[in-house]
Amino acid sequence: MKSRLHHFAGDPPNSAPGDLPADAAEAGFFATQFQDGSDAANTHTTWLARAAQIRAEACDAQRGAEIFTHLWGQDRHFSLLSSDDLLRMSSYLHFASVPANQEVISQNEQGDYLVIVLEGALAVDRVQPWGGRARLAEAHVGDMLGEMSLLDAGARFSACTTLTPALIAVLDAQHLDDMMAREPRLALALLASLSRRLSLRLRQVSARLSALLSRS
Repeated sequence: MKSRLHHFAGDPPNSAPGDLPADAAEAGFFATQFQDGSDAANTHTTWLARAAQIRAEACDAQRGAEIFTHLWGQDRHFSLLSSDDLLRMSSYLHFASVPANQEVISQNEQGDYLVIVLEGALAVDRVQPWGGRARLAEAHVGDMLGEMSLLDAGARFSACTTLTPALIAVLDAQHLDDMMAREPRLALALLASLSRRLSLRLRQVSARLSALLSRS
């Protein structure tokens, strides 16, 4: 996040562990969550490259902007932004429709974009060293995915796959930088929302880890 915030200075959803018993699923998750996936390719993937791989089709920008503006206009973190503000923010987004069963974000890749779910649902899975998948969460309308890698350019922690046909909004690093330069107030509101979401997610993970450790 520091790499993005310096511009201003002038310089999960509900858990769904699947068919495993709760204790086993949590133990497996926390036992493997910090493995760095060093055997993976760790390739850098742009949205344009991923869109071609998953057969994503560009959505009408006006329709996408209307859905985005309506959805985020109901978010309390954006209550100070007008509809016009949100429309201007939407001009920095890519809007795309994606078929079901497509991996929008791959684990361990170095991505430079985040995804906002406008329609449909996505699975958030942690691929285990032995090849199995642990379902961490499901993302639905209004949820945001991949923001950590957008901010710090680090490797993705999980894989995000469409469960249904989905409409998504995508913000990549270049357009975030452009927003910071041209619309700093909007960029600051967006980054503040990302910070709140990441903080909430960290608290949820900490609570699960504390509960697990207290039972051991």
